[in-house]
Amino acid sequence: MRLTEEQEELRAAVRSLLARHDGAAAWRPLTEQIGVAGLAVPEDYGGAGCGAREVHVVMEELGRELIPAPYLGSAVLTVQALLASGDRAACARLLPSLADGRTVGGLAWAEQSSWDASAIRAAATPGPGGTWRITGAKHHVLNGTEADVLLVAARTAAGVSLFEVAVDGTGVRREAAVTMDQTRAQARVILDGAEGRLIGTDGQGSRVLAHVLDVACTALAAEQVGAAERCLELTVAYARERVQFGRTVGSFQAVKHRLADAYVLVESARSAALGAAFAAADDSPALPRYAAVAKSACSEAFSAVAGEMIQLHGGIAITWEHAAHRYFKRAHGSGQLFGSPAWHRSRLAAGLGLTPA
Repeated sequence: MRLTEEQEELRAAVRSLLARHDGAAAWRPLTEQIGVAGLAVPEDYGGAGCGAREVHVVMEELGRELIPAPYLGSAVLTVQALLASGDRAACARLLPSLADGRTVGGLAWAEQSSWDASAIRAAATPGPGGTWRITGAKHHVLNGTEADVLLVAARTAAGVSLFEVAVDGTGVRREAAVTMDQTRAQARVILDGAEGRLIGTDGQGSRVLAHVLDVACTALAAEQVGAAERCLELTVAYARERVQFGRTVGSFQAVKHRLADAYVLVESARSAALGAAFAAADDSPALPRYAAVAKSACSEAFSAVAGEMIQLHGGIAITWEHAAHRYFKRAHGSGQLFGSPAWHRSRLAAGLGLTPA
């Protein structure tokens, strides 16, 4: 599995831009100069018509720098939900502005930290003029307070369905969530009879969300690999500089072993993430298995490498001025986002017809 020359050029362009623009200020240049928001949007809807491998590249680079951009919530979750819905009218209306970054999308999906569609309890009932009335609460909505386009999963008599809800409509309240990882904005969305417009076919939301879950895990795995790789780079550089007992820390055999183990974790995670990205790009029926493997493996690898970064940096790693604590918090948060490693191993076992240990 190798990325193409064009995809590596995309990586170089994103990395170069992020070296010049820090934090949230990078989003506008990323969308205007490189067009990252529209990479996975078909050309018919104003995008570049690329796929999961290009998204993988961007997510890796965003993960390296922990950029607090709305890429995952808007350009991945919201875009893929619209495309998977098969609603061409909704796609034509919403995707062009999402593709050029003029608007930010949010997918209100999880309830009480569960991303399983069967756990959705928000209810939608028919309203006047073909509209729907939605009541319920959604958690962990990425970029939920800043979203201009809000898609909500709710249950109708036909099953789980997807709805577009006006962010400033009556009965909609958005609350910023206090999270450990302050570089990933999340919100709680409370709906009290909010008016919604059906997206796609009534009762087909579970199918849409199942696909979105796989794509989301694939993209997040790439981000985790990029962040873990950066943790390792920073730790190796520090081990070469820090002197203890008259020697650099990195010259001690025990430290070498720990860094070597971290390197193996990063490279193993990279293989898992690339496997999922290639499966998603090829629309492989095996994507659910690849995505579950990638999410569980990359979550655990990132957590382990971030932990080693804290340990091998010593006291400086837990100071506010050093970046180590930010990576550690991202590792913890991303490990639970879209489901824990244990849950995804259960998904994998179920898909293989096995009973998880």
